[in-house]
Amino acid sequence: MPAPSSAHGSSPRRLWPWIVALVVVAAAAGAYYYFNIYTKAPAGDGVAAPGAKGAGGKGKGGRGGDRPVPVVATAATTGDVNVYLAGLGSVTPVATVVVRSRIDGQLMRVLFKEGQAVRPGDLLAEIDSRPYEVQLATAEGQMARDQALLKNAVIDAERYRVLLAQDSIARQQVDTQEALVRQYEATVKIDQAAIDTAKLQLVYTRIVAPIGGRLGLRQVDPGNMVRSGDANGLVVITQLQPITVVFMIPEDALPPVMAKLRAGAKLTVEAYDRADKVRLASGMLLTADNQIDPATGTVKLKAQFPNADNALFPSQFANVRMLVDVKKGATLVPSAAIQRGTPGTFVYVVNPGGTVSVRKISAGPVQGAFTSIESGIAAGEVVVVDGGDRLREGARVDVAGREAGGKGGFRKGGAGKGGAGPAGEGKGGGGAPASPASQDGSPAKGGGAPQGGDASKGPGAATEQGGASSPGGQGGGFQSLTPEERAKRWAEINARIDRGEFGEEIKKLHEEERKQKMRELRQKREAAGGGKGAQ
Repeated sequence: MPAPSSAHGSSPRRLWPWIVALVVVAAAAGAYYYFNIYTKAPAGDGVAAPGAKGAGGKGKGGRGGDRPVPVVATAATTGDVNVYLAGLGSVTPVATVVVRSRIDGQLMRVLFKEGQAVRPGDLLAEIDSRPYEVQLATAEGQMARDQALLKNAVIDAERYRVLLAQDSIARQQVDTQEALVRQYEATVKIDQAAIDTAKLQLVYTRIVAPIGGRLGLRQVDPGNMVRSGDANGLVVITQLQPITVVFMIPEDALPPVMAKLRAGAKLTVEAYDRADKVRLASGMLLTADNQIDPATGTVKLKAQFPNADNALFPSQFANVRMLVDVKKGATLVPSAAIQRGTPGTFVYVVNPGGTVSVRKISAGPVQGAFTSIESGIAAGEVVVVDGGDRLREGARVDVAGREAGGKGGFRKGGAGKGGAGPAGEGKGGGGAPASPASQDGSPAKGGGAPQGGDASKGPGAATEQGGASSPGGQGGGFQSLTPEERAKRWAEINARIDRGEFGEEIKKLHEEERKQKMRELRQKREAAGGGKGAQ
């Protein structure tokens, strides 16, 4: 029997062959991955093997850091930006009246319906008028009696004056009679006032609407006794047309608003729903409060709205936007392109060589999906809209989702200026295959001389100067125009929109919303016309 020590000593020696075998297998797998997968790029994806020249450009190649990052980019444009002041407000009616009875009595009839729209003077209810008719008759009888006494006193006074002239009576008796005449005259005036009061009470038995507006819920039913001191009254009338919205803005924003008001400018105010998505009404700024709330640092403003469609309701919450200025010819980029980080506020600008650079900007007012740029970006420069979270300074990018044309030749569906199709090599990096419109070697429909290749050299050689053909086969593109040409083109399109050639809905939109709508229409048209190529 062998010694225990020799049995335990042979166990580690048996494991060594297995450990060596595992190391060899792991090394073989790593070598296979490196030489067959990692360093080989699929055809057309724009990734070159280390030390080799890629099909899309003349770079030195490299590891994963040289691979282009797929991004979506678009060119900065110019346009007018509306500068708004936003605030939270509440709808406040111009007038609210609690209709009460002005006399005491039994409510006989109610002549209105709850929620009814009324005009000033419309009859709403009637109170029992019989007690006040009796009072009127009593006052008229009292006046008739006092008028008879007055007439008799006047006759006696005339007689006494004749007797006094004959020295038949004393002067005192004449004076007493004249005083009695004046007493009866005053009594007649009192009787007339009593008659007028009784008539007025009869008028008050008919309750009419003091203002025009919408009635609320009825507070008293017919048959009940009503009194002038009732707190709830009969019904509440609220004026809805016009109607006002009281909202607040920061005190720092007050000086430009007051300057506009002093100059007599009419500032447009728009009211939106609680979600700040649906525009409810549009009106004008009416006035500003005379003091700032020190607790909140805000000041109240009041705007008036016609409210013809009754979209605004009393005490309704509203998000308010007030147009205070319009910036003409501002540089616009999609808000999604703006990044914020250590450098501050910046965007990634796509360079003609297929790389990106960080550009610090100063952002201005926001309108819809676009932000105006005060400085840092010029119109026509291409900025990254999607995929910026994976970029760094100098990173290579593969631009997709951009319209045809534009600086640097980045395009979707064909090789532009500075790019190359599968048949050749360009300066700026791998381009996508040429559009179907140029597969036969002829220029795309729409004219324009080919650049960067001969039309007979195969796919991708013939492209429009400064941009690629659209899916429908039309050459050029809106982004390939100069800023002046783009402004002129948009003015023509805007005029057609105002004439109603694109429907009534788009006429109601703001300028940037119109542009977005026209982009959507153009994309739908291109998608529907795809594959129709050259003729």
